[in-house]
Amino acid sequence: MTASFVIAPPPQAAIAVQGDDKMFPVRRVWCVGRNYLEHIRELGNDERNPPFFFAKHADMIAPDGATVPYPTLTKDMQHEVELIVALKSGGLNIPADKALDHVWGYGVSVDLTRRDLQTISRKKEQPWEIGKSFDMSAPSGALVPAEKVGPLTKGKIWLSVNGTERQKGDLSEMIWNIAEIIAKLSLQVELGAGDVILTGTPAGVAALNPGDKVEAGIDGVGTLTFAIGQPK
Repeated sequence: MTASFVIAPPPQAAIAVQGDDKMFPVRRVWCVGRNYLEHIRELGNDERNPPFFFAKHADMIAPDGATVPYPTLTKDMQHEVELIVALKSGGLNIPADKALDHVWGYGVSVDLTRRDLQTISRKKEQPWEIGKSFDMSAPSGALVPAEKVGPLTKGKIWLSVNGTERQKGDLSEMIWNIAEIIAKLSLQVELGAGDVILTGTPAGVAALNPGDKVEAGIDGVGTLTFAIGQPK
């Protein structure tokens, strides 16, 4: 029986695929906090604490080439370039040695963050949604299938604003690797096809302003460009 709805259902959130007209349907967006040591240090956090997970809504993804309006409520929106891991399957309690079997592909994303609001939330021991979850807060480049990339254990990850490099690191610097991230997250929630995971950011996060042009990339994976527009 085909379901019917009392209002029109929203469009399926999706990310483009390199060299293909088909899109990758996004079910949920998970983000890893504090997964690069230098980023932990630049924000003044305790580097002994393990990384943790938070979420963005799937419809907060913005496509490559988008103009992202400067969000409301903030005077300090910052960029965080991250590797996307896109899952084709999932489960609960996935062993780390089986985790990569669930990966469909990889991409480049930027976790846009209202840093001032996130900092206030952290001090008040409140959830991070107001700082992390807002419209178009996850610009994402086209995905590349895992079989075209091979084992992804290293590779430069970078971000520039108006042609000036701000963030530079290497995937080998992640505290938790891709398999460990999937395994750990699957203890918290049952992962499924269409889930995407943003795996943390290297040092160099800084503020963005209307008119800025952002370019980001990961060696062997791809690139992403977007602009910051005026507030709505």
